[in-house]
Amino acid sequence: MKVSRKYYLCACALLLIAFQHAGIAQYNSFNQRDDKYRLLGLKRAKEYYEVTKTEFERQKSLFEKGLTSQVEFDRAKNSEADAEVNYQQSLLAVLFEQQYVSIERAVKYQAAHSAKRVKLTVANESGGGEEFQKLIGIEDKLFRSLQPDIIQNVYISLYNADGAIISQPYEVKIERLKSGEPRVVDFGLLQDVDAITVNIIYGNGTSRTLKIFLQKDNSANNVAVQSQQFSQEAELGKTATYDLNLELFSGTSNTFSLEVLNLPQQINRYFRDVATSARLTQIKFTELSNSKKAALDVSLPDRPTDRVLMDKAIPFFVVVIPADRSEELRNLLSKTVNEADIKKLNVGYVRLELMPRGKGRLLVRASQLYYNLKSEGSVQMTVDVVNEGTRRLDNVKIDVDVPMNWTKKVEPAVIPTLDIDQEQRVTITATSPKGISVGRYELRLRTSGLSDNEPVNAEDKTVTAEILAETSVIGTILLVLAILGLIGGMVMFGIRLSKR
Repeated sequence: MKVSRKYYLCACALLLIAFQHAGIAQYNSFNQRDDKYRLLGLKRAKEYYEVTKTEFERQKSLFEKGLTSQVEFDRAKNSEADAEVNYQQSLLAVLFEQQYVSIERAVKYQAAHSAKRVKLTVANESGGGEEFQKLIGIEDKLFRSLQPDIIQNVYISLYNADGAIISQPYEVKIERLKSGEPRVVDFGLLQDVDAITVNIIYGNGTSRTLKIFLQKDNSANNVAVQSQQFSQEAELGKTATYDLNLELFSGTSNTFSLEVLNLPQQINRYFRDVATSARLTQIKFTELSNSKKAALDVSLPDRPTDRVLMDKAIPFFVVVIPADRSEELRNLLSKTVNEADIKKLNVGYVRLELMPRGKGRLLVRASQLYYNLKSEGSVQMTVDVVNEGTRRLDNVKIDVDVPMNWTKKVEPAVIPTLDIDQEQRVTITATSPKGISVGRYELRLRTSGLSDNEPVNAEDKTVTAEILAETSVIGTILLVLAILGLIGGMVMFGIRLSKR
């Protein structure tokens, strides 16, 4: 029996389709390791996509010639669409897996007004590896459209050790980070630290957290100086202490001299190490320590001078200069300089302020604190009130606490002003009442005044007044005569005994 040529061709086509389906099924077999080895999974997906695409093109050609059915054409079309989606998903998975944002540098520097800032350099280290690009072919339209060398939406923020954001702005967004083109992000530091935690979120939500130690900007070649207690008040004769935080920003010098400018010579000053209290004239930084702590002790004279005036602020500067440049300050030590002069030196400095204050101190001198008197008598005494402090005293007065029914009188009642080292004599009269009993009575002297509207008190004085009993003159004479008679009788009796 003869078979027509048309039916023969159809049979061959059906056999070829069956073989092709078997091949496609082989490519479509699932491998459990594809999720773990995504690059190999991408290779498998790409090959399967190419096979189904070729098959679809062939089925399309046969369908247009009427050599295949609609069912076979639709099956090939669906297989090609599924393979394309699978390939795209594998490609996206590999692209996101290959994305990587690194930190190349983190440099801490000091801006104007002693503000601390950080320059963070971030880079896109992905872009698809050489093997990856070779696998899918750089000419792949899908690969180019996905831009594997660009990471979209990179968010960066800085944290301290407690997990609080200390960057200003709090978060920076980089729209596009291209491979081979690092970006520099500038943050202000809300907290002065040497180590920070950098949090980076990018791509499809990938997050990285790195704790890094900040590099110092070596281009400045100076030391940043800060003091939290930059403005202080101190009494004359006392010492004020300024804390100094020194931070090195230099790659050439590590030894620096410490100097004070604009402070009057009547005020003693010296630097010391906070930990050991050793006096310092120079400070040296090491590779392991770029930050130091020191203190400046400033001692005021006991009395005001022409340059150390009460209640008048004294501005001065602490300068930290490389040791090999310390000679540049010799001519400035005896002059009054301003901030512009110091800025020209390009050195680290901090402006401090000292306000001399004084406080009056009361001293009461009394030559006698014990008195005896007969009943209905008076105690009259004088005391000297002295200002031994470093500030004028106002409204000085002595209050006398007397026993019940006693009367008192103080002249003058109030001393309007009492300058430094000035003294004023005060007369106090205390009168006992009539019919007072014999015995000892105490009077307490309390002295107070005002120093810069603050109360000042002297040590209290206690005066003792003893009331003596009244004696009869006649009785005293008779007692004396009796005693004399007794003594005379004893003498006569002794003479008679001696004659016998």
